[in-house]
Amino acid sequence: VAAHRTAERLGAAPLRSRVEALARRGRLDIGVGTVEGDGSVGLTPREREVLRLVAAGRSNKQIADALYISRKTASVHVSNILTKLGVHSRGEAAASARRLGLDGAVDGG
Repeated sequence: VAAHRTAERLGAAPLRSRVEALARRGRLDIGVGTVEGDGSVGLTPREREVLRLVAAGRSNKQIADALYISRKTASVHVSNILTKLGVHSRGEAAASARRLGLDGAVDGG
């Protein structure tokens, strides 16, 4: 937490990114996951797409098919989303998506 705060205070974006990545890998809560200006909580555009599909109740296979990615890649995205949102299940992620307004219309599938 201290390293992350220091990196933010110094404006050291590369260091902040590395600390956040390390915290995600270690599944540590360093206070990242608060809603940012765009409501993405640090999710990549692809993760936001995946989260919309999770919120729609789609399985990893259905997500993979809809986004033309492998099941494993879909699984990794879902795991990263759960970590970034600080939740433990797809249902909690779907509830977070609704709160953040990221549960909009989903094409096909």
